[in-house]
Amino acid sequence: MTGVLGRDHPGSGRPVRVAVDATPLLGHRTGIGHSTAALLEELADRLDVTLRAYAVTWSGRRNLATLVPHGVTPCARRVPARAARWLWRRADHPRIERWTGPVDVVHGTNFVAPPSRAPAIVTVHDLTCVRFPELCTSDTLEYPRLLRRALDRGAVVHVVSDTVADEVRDTFSLAADRVVRIYPGVMSVTGGDPASGRALSGRDRYVLALGTIEPRKNLEALVRAFDAVAADDDTLGLVLAGPDGLGASRVHDAIAGARSAARITTLGYVDDPTRADLLAGSTAFAYPSLYEGFGHPPLEAMSVGIPVVATRAGALGEVLGDAALLVDPSDDDALASGLARVVTESALRDELVERGRTRTQRYSWTASADEMAALYRRVER
Repeated sequence: MTGVLGRDHPGSGRPVRVAVDATPLLGHRTGIGHSTAALLEELADRLDVTLRAYAVTWSGRRNLATLVPHGVTPCARRVPARAARWLWRRADHPRIERWTGPVDVVHGTNFVAPPSRAPAIVTVHDLTCVRFPELCTSDTLEYPRLLRRALDRGAVVHVVSDTVADEVRDTFSLAADRVVRIYPGVMSVTGGDPASGRALSGRDRYVLALGTIEPRKNLEALVRAFDAVAADDDTLGLVLAGPDGLGASRVHDAIAGARSAARITTLGYVDDPTRADLLAGSTAFAYPSLYEGFGHPPLEAMSVGIPVVATRAGALGEVLGDAALLVDPSDDDALASGLARVVTESALRDELVERGRTRTQRYSWTASADEMAALYRRVER
């Protein structure tokens, strides 16, 4: 779908009134939270769309008004998450308009589109909950049933890559026009201080990995691969920055058992300025994921000139193309070899940096908002 409505063009008639799920903005933001925030920032300035943000939470809605962009109206009435999802898995009530008031379109930004009088769009970022249920929390395992109910009510699916589009169509037997791919933009990384990043790592040279410490990110393999590289490179470190998630203890056990354990630093969740510092100071970025629907962190690294080693998993090949050194996610030796090459071969580093900067130009939040606004107009009754 091509964007057809610019931010200064109201389109035909009045603006489309959209209820948007802003729950991902609450708490420590994951990639979904950051991408939801970036999309809202772009949409908030448009004349052809008006936004009302709701949050499926009992207590967190008190923070909503401080988190949504200027121009987005927060809906502060309580939506008890557990009770609402229990009902939404079984029935088509309560409708979201009970909290938002009348709207033309409802956009569920994170797998769940609640019952509504208005037509709905539901964003599916990946199908981990279907393809790899063993890697999911109990909350995430609710998504397929909630998604199926939304589809039965006629929801249109927004996906972030062609890879996920194909998976959704196949898994849920949907017609092509029920699934719309709109790429997100690249997360902004500004003001990073390389010296601060190196101070956090404790080393002048380090490989960086960003993201939740969970099985899908395949960080045990990264620890093993780094251990092999570190045996021949005594100045290199590894930094893992991200909160503990499902199965994080296995990664920490792998670190404790590594020969190079003293050179592996775990920082937990880091804020955006610290994230920028770590990227700016890094020698290379590693993204050994077992499955991804898009892949924001490696694009962030590319945007600031850091070479990337990633896996050919899920949509990563589609999104990163030839701008990253791609390896098989099940091949520790290939991962180790890729890391060793990227941190030592200057010609390869320069080539990946140049390709990476070019690649990131494909992904624009302005273009994403244009296409999303066009989709809202398409589905409104």
